[in-house]
Amino acid sequence: MSNLVKVQRRPITLVKVFRYFIKGLIVLAPITITIYIIIMALRWVDSLIPAIEIPGVGFLIIVASITAVGYITSSFISKSVFEYVEKGILRIPLIGLIYTSLKELTGAFVGDKKKFNKPVIVSIDNHGVLQRLGFVTQENLSNLGIEDKIAVYFPHSYNFSGNFFLVPKKNVTPIKVSNTHFMKFIVSGGMTAIPKAAFDD
Repeated sequence: MSNLVKVQRRPITLVKVFRYFIKGLIVLAPITITIYIIIMALRWVDSLIPAIEIPGVGFLIIVASITAVGYITSSFISKSVFEYVEKGILRIPLIGLIYTSLKELTGAFVGDKKKFNKPVIVSIDNHGVLQRLGFVTQENLSNLGIEDKIAVYFPHSYNFSGNFFLVPKKNVTPIKVSNTHFMKFIVSGGMTAIPKAAFDD
């Protein structure tokens, strides 16, 4: 008599098939969408130089050009020339406004004057029951005649936008956490967990 125990296989139902489909979707969707966005971005960059038909070469040329401009403008003489040209742009109505806004926005994410480097929790009500996560962008608003408030930017979840509020200083609690992980946490709607190492930065 055989000691082997026969294991009965459970039949695959439509519910199980649907669960497998959802699991596969969870695994493949982020990877597929990420690859798609990268490919579309590369195609768009390549389209800026239509004379070159080899995929990716246009992207490399543009990256190299931007790097070269950064290297050239690092010198004192080139920096002075650039500042002179910039002053001319700022004098042009509307164009100067657009240029300044884009420059400040770019500098908020990269460069030496990053703005999103002070993550905070802001109490929306007086009891601290309702709170929002954001970044302090201005701590001194005395030029606006405001002494007891600071400027806080609140990014939207699942979107590249946000709200800007002036809130009382007493309602703001700084958080010692990695700026990158904090931003991911907000944009993902809290789905992306903040690793323990992020609090040691």
